[in-house]
Amino acid sequence: MQKFIGICLILFLTGFISPLQLTGQVVNDPESEYSRIRNMAFSGKLTEAETAAKILVDSFPSYGDAQILLARIYAWQNKFQPAIIILDSLLIHEPGNSDAIEARNDISRWIVAENIALEKKRKSENQLLQDKKQVSTDIRTGYSFDSFTKPYNRFWQVFKAGAGHQFKWGPASADLNIGNIKIEDPLTRSATELQIELEAYPHLTKKNYAYFDYAYSPGSYFPKHHAAAELWQVLPAGWVLSAGLNYYYFDRNIFIALASVEKYIGKYWLSAKTFVYFKDVGPTTSLYVNARRYFNTTDFIQVTVGTGTAPDEPFDIQTALMRQKAYSIRLACNLSIADKLTMRLGTGYSREEYAESAWRNRFEGGISLVYALKLK
Repeated sequence: MQKFIGICLILFLTGFISPLQLTGQVVNDPESEYSRIRNMAFSGKLTEAETAAKILVDSFPSYGDAQILLARIYAWQNKFQPAIIILDSLLIHEPGNSDAIEARNDISRWIVAENIALEKKRKSENQLLQDKKQVSTDIRTGYSFDSFTKPYNRFWQVFKAGAGHQFKWGPASADLNIGNIKIEDPLTRSATELQIELEAYPHLTKKNYAYFDYAYSPGSYFPKHHAAAELWQVLPAGWVLSAGLNYYYFDRNIFIALASVEKYIGKYWLSAKTFVYFKDVGPTTSLYVNARRYFNTTDFIQVTVGTGTAPDEPFDIQTALMRQKAYSIRLACNLSIADKLTMRLGTGYSREEYAESAWRNRFEGGISLVYALKLK
């Protein structure tokens, strides 16, 4: 039974050769073919040697030397797992095969050596990241817009300027936002107003970090007060959970709760976030899914899709309260365009219901720049 299982594993790993292939590649002299394949492998033609060795093993499944040769050819291409399984299967019914034992020991040493090399490479890359200077103090500027044409034309734009600093407990920033709105319904009117904003991302513990935001405006379109808080909990295996609350005051109090689950997979970050908007008629919800692909520690591209009745973006203008339901998609990218200069670009589209059975197209976009004044 053990011999049968070993042979089945070898056939599974080496692949089945179709009758048409065997018709054109019949092996009559296994010893001569073995020598030819070995010379081919020694000359560096590993792909061709692997194919020929598979045919030889398939034609003569009890030819142990051919199995050992195929295993070594796999290992020379860093295909260690199939090589080990072939040798272990052979040793099940030939436990005293010294050539198979020697090959198995060689491959085990190669695996250890490769793991050591990979670990050194990983430590070297981590050290480079640690040695890379981080931004200590920066200045920043940005521009964003949001527009629709139903039930009237409205174009809202925000100019942003501010500064940030990396404290021991985490980064923080202060910004001045200048909002300008133009409305045609049908008369044209416009207004410009100011908002001040403070943000912070404190690191609470090695497993917890938070986000706090407060903004104030004396105007009529920005919320008079906006406060936000969100707390993240880092879990094993790259999982992260968060929960938070947004508060706005226009002519009344508005609360939006949120919760998310996030996952880091290699160079990718995925998240699903739900929002609960507490209205007088009862809570409404929405769900947004994000997928981000990192190219290094700072550069990435991200796509966001969502649906529901609660917005995932802050209410930076009172007319956003008209939204009843929406289907949204956004694209964003973060780019290091110079040693001290980082740029972020974004665009988005929403198909939203602003009144019962009344839908409109809504477009948005923005750009922001961060320049490092001081590195640490």
